[in-house]
Amino acid sequence: MSPPVREYLDGEVGCALEVVTTLAPRLIASVRDARVGRAVADWVAARTATSFDVDLIDLAEVDLPEDRLLQPGGGVPTPITDRIADAHGYLVVTPEYNHSFPASLKRAIDWHCGEWMFKAATVVSYGAQGGGLATEHLRGVFAELHVVTTRRGLGLRAPWTHLQEGVFAPPEGTCEVLDGALVELGWWTRALRRARAEHPLPR
Repeated sequence: MSPPVREYLDGEVGCALEVVTTLAPRLIASVRDARVGRAVADWVAARTATSFDVDLIDLAEVDLPEDRLLQPGGGVPTPITDRIADAHGYLVVTPEYNHSFPASLKRAIDWHCGEWMFKAATVVSYGAQGGGLATEHLRGVFAELHVVTTRRGLGLRAPWTHLQEGVFAPPEGTCEVLDGALVELGWWTRALRRARAEHPLPR
């Protein structure tokens, strides 16, 4: 069985993120009261359950320290420090807000710089036009932490129009796109895990 995957919730204060091989979190970045991110993240988790162990991190349920305590490279341990550190890859589910990703996700990144490093991430974005700008902004931020974002990802256009009793019902072809991205995530996760063990890069 493949290693666990952690999830990060969508950018509405809960972005979702999942990793392939060993532990991978699904992260929900969106933290708004009214959000579609959790439904999307739950669908992503169900889609990957047969291949990965999933750990869901909902940023709406995480209390990070005050930013005045933040220092270069991170800060004091947080409730999710170990969960991010233990993951070998990530699957981030995030909305696009004002042509970028949510502040909640940026804070989660800034507070855990070392824990993210030298791993792989796939982004599932969503928004009125698919959330592509959130993904592109994340690529630059993750690059600073030596995180490889997969070329393939998934952008969901107006996913709130595909909810059936609160459950996300993906449009035709969506599952295939996600599956292709996860194959790439799995490849990078395995490659980087081996590289970290055999050829660690001095920080």
